[in-house]
Amino acid sequence: MGSTSSEPGTPLDDELGPDTVTDVEHLAVRDRLLELIRADAVIRGPVTLSSGRRADAYLDLRRITLSGVAAPLVGQLLLELVADLFQDPGVDAVGGLTMGADPVAIAMLHAAAAQGRTLDAFLVRKAAKEHGLQRQVEGPDIAGRRVLVVEDTSTTGTSPLMAVQAAREAGAEVVAVATIADRATGAAQAFADAGLAYRFVYGADELGL
Repeated sequence: MGSTSSEPGTPLDDELGPDTVTDVEHLAVRDRLLELIRADAVIRGPVTLSSGRRADAYLDLRRITLSGVAAPLVGQLLLELVADLFQDPGVDAVGGLTMGADPVAIAMLHAAAAQGRTLDAFLVRKAAKEHGLQRQVEGPDIAGRRVLVVEDTSTTGTSPLMAVQAAREAGAEVVAVATIADRATGAAQAFADAGLAYRFVYGADELGL
């Protein structure tokens, strides 16, 4: 790893090897997204979570995943988080339970496209439609494909696990679950109990939860 000091008038990147430059860029993006989450998505005050639990703060990550500034950072960081999963045989599609997972999957799709890669997204309804094609999983067909289930955050793991079940019933192989933030409220254990690999970008301590 190269030195992080530089001579006056010498670009810092000139002293850093390609791996170090990549690491520096990654940390800059990670720090910027964390700053945005802390400023815009951590809401203080008593709240009842979807799981029924009470909390002293609410993490509203839709303020991040639907932001024109923050969403591209989400896509980039999550792609980097699971980069090893894209090695052969790889991952063909990402998605999860509507609606928390929807903008996350779309952000990853666009981030992959910006890198010249093709990555499909899929959306999982809580129940199959009663009309039309009566599908529970929307988007390109995921039967026979390796997929990643995503979510913005999860308290108990219930929503991602519902998406995992639906994806499997649609014929997909679920490789792992990934979220932007882990609240340290039981989701990780739920995924472990289900035999699922789990990745997240930020832990509860970093977010001040």
